[in-house]
Amino acid sequence: MVKKLLPDDLWAEIAPLLPAREARPKGGRPAVEARDALVGILFVLYTAIPWERLPFEVAGCSGMTCWRRLRAWQDAGLWDEIHRHMLDRLNLAGQIDWSRASVDASSVPAKRGARRRDRTRPIAASRGPSATSWSMAPAFLSPSS
Repeated sequence: MVKKLLPDDLWAEIAPLLPAREARPKGGRPAVEARDALVGILFVLYTAIPWERLPFEVAGCSGMTCWRRLRAWQDAGLWDEIHRHMLDRLNLAGQIDWSRASVDASSVPAKRGARRRDRTRPIAASRGPSATSWSMAPAFLSPSS
């Protein structure tokens, strides 16, 4: 299972990017190896199971341990670093087809001095009545009143 989720050559690329685990001066339980935690994270993401349902046999640790490591690595910006590293690797190998890449304004800001669009004018002079605030009082009136 480990070989399938995280082959040795991929692990060799990722391992140098991972932060070193800090020593625990007060002792305690030994830290989970980074590769085991990463295998657990990949398994949960691949199978979409809840973290607490991660089988111990898959990664050798609990799902909550993997989730904490995922959160710590996210806070450290590790995933962006791994993503950039892998894109650089693929680009150097000529395995990215840049003719299929696209960029839109939601991810790239406009240059300074770019013209701003004019405000859209309102279509009607006033807003229409709200459909959610109508009164139910007339529905309860009796025909005799």
